[in-house]
Amino acid sequence: MGLIGQPALDAMHEFLEVIGRHGNLYMSDDDEVGFLEALIDRASRLFGGDARRLAILSSASELLGQAPFVLPPPSQVSVMVVSSDFPAITRPWLRLVEQGKCHLDFVDESPESDLTSDLIAHIDERTFLIAVSHVQYATGTVIDVPRLQAATAAAGVRLVIDATQSAGAIKTKIGFWDVDIVVSSGYKWLGGHGGVAVGALSPDLLQETPPMPGWMGSPTPFDFDATRLRLAEGGRRYTQATMSYISVVGLTAAIDQLLTVGVEKIEHHAERLAHKLVDGVAAYGWQPFRHLDDPAASPHIVSLGHQDHKLGKVSNRLRDVGVVCSNRGGRLRVSLAPYNDENDITALVGALAQV
Repeated sequence: MGLIGQPALDAMHEFLEVIGRHGNLYMSDDDEVGFLEALIDRASRLFGGDARRLAILSSASELLGQAPFVLPPPSQVSVMVVSSDFPAITRPWLRLVEQGKCHLDFVDESPESDLTSDLIAHIDERTFLIAVSHVQYATGTVIDVPRLQAATAAAGVRLVIDATQSAGAIKTKIGFWDVDIVVSSGYKWLGGHGGVAVGALSPDLLQETPPMPGWMGSPTPFDFDATRLRLAEGGRRYTQATMSYISVVGLTAAIDQLLTVGVEKIEHHAERLAHKLVDGVAAYGWQPFRHLDDPAASPHIVSLGHQDHKLGKVSNRLRDVGVVCSNRGGRLRVSLAPYNDENDITALVGALAQV
């Protein structure tokens, strides 16, 4: 989930105490319509690009689940995904496969090859779309989005990116990516809580009718016109309904903190900790999925493997001594964040030395 910083926590408490608990006493209809604008402003500053392309959602899955209907594939085409990617990306397309509407082309990830190159190499005349995470959640592998986008554009292939595992942790100018859909949940490295996400859509999709239009996607939501499907301009047409406003406030404050610190500084901090970690555990037989000098290796997700250890027991042992890591893909996933420091790495290395 990721820890929530004090500024975001304070903002959430204040909203609940001053506004949220009082219903509409201190939030008018006009206030509610404009409530998301502060988050859109901060997200556009963090990610770059045109703020009109941004949509505020209740989760990344909300937009990923609509992708097959926003970008409907013709019959007898294939959609390319990574077999070990996060299921929120593949499940909407698996539904179409069950209905016989498309074929899924699964690409396996290997530490010996570049995943971006592998995806590009698999593009053929049947490829309609590629859906992939910017950073693979289990291994930390980074997709070179501009290179992949250039290849898909040349081949006439659509592109959907989930940036949940990278936004706020590494430099990502999401707003400048020329892709069809990119989305990130508000928690993890963005520092918010569940219940809010940020998406960006290509200009042509901003002219489309969302497959799941909600009442908040109207130009004037509180007109309550149930007889016409009128749509707001830009990404706001994809915002469906009342969401977790307390999470919206928290994410806005969290992004303010990221903008103050600077994502480049956060990425450099993770790089230092990652090198300290990998150097420290090498003597005990732990190896990263990708060497840290590999351009496709992320600094903030370090996936450690050991040929002699069962990861379930290792994870339990770490929790017993107060170190929280995840068992992902049969490897130990270490998530490095701004609040981690050298003492955390020393504690983890020490715990693995005792396993």
